[in-house]
Amino acid sequence: MSFPDHLLNGYRNFMTGRFNEQQQRYKVLAESGQKPKTLIIACCDSRAAPETVFDSGPGELFVVRNVANMVPPYEPDGQYHSTSAALEFAVQSLRVSDIVVMGHGRCGGIKAALDLDSEPLSPGDFIGKWMNLLKPAAEQIQSNNILTPAERQRALERVSIRNSIANLRTFPCVSILEGRSKIRLHGAWFDISTGELWVMDPATGDFLRPGL
Repeated sequence: MSFPDHLLNGYRNFMTGRFNEQQQRYKVLAESGQKPKTLIIACCDSRAAPETVFDSGPGELFVVRNVANMVPPYEPDGQYHSTSAALEFAVQSLRVSDIVVMGHGRCGGIKAALDLDSEPLSPGDFIGKWMNLLKPAAEQIQSNNILTPAERQRALERVSIRNSIANLRTFPCVSILEGRSKIRLHGAWFDISTGELWVMDPATGDFLRPGL
């Protein structure tokens, strides 16, 4: 069989471990459906899985992952919008009460956005077009010669989170519910190297270590 062995081994461990321990929970979720209270918009990066970082069980988080954990602005233009579709489902159908935009350190997508002269990876240049959402901020940060490359990257990683939260508010379903205090928006940044979690202060936009 050509299916990857490491996935089959992981599945065996899952069945004898977590599934075996939480079999009743999985059965209830299968019969009654999911009712997560939190939507997390995270990066595709294999090192920063929200379910792992937040030690969440099945049915607890509704997770959307894309390159650089970005939310595009509201654009009902008839095109295909994966992140917008997931957001719509989470807000309108699942009725989540919290939305978290979760960025992380050493993000490859953010690094690509800062490399203003990079060549497309393919003729479609899908990543390049996607990262254009951050082009104005990337150009401004890249022009700051006082910052080191690492400082520029961290700055854009956090600016990107604030930008995505601003874009969330362009969706009527989000802005209306936030205005009624039925939904809350959050920003978070995870450091892969140290495991530190930084949470955005909604009043200032600064990222702070939460008291644990």
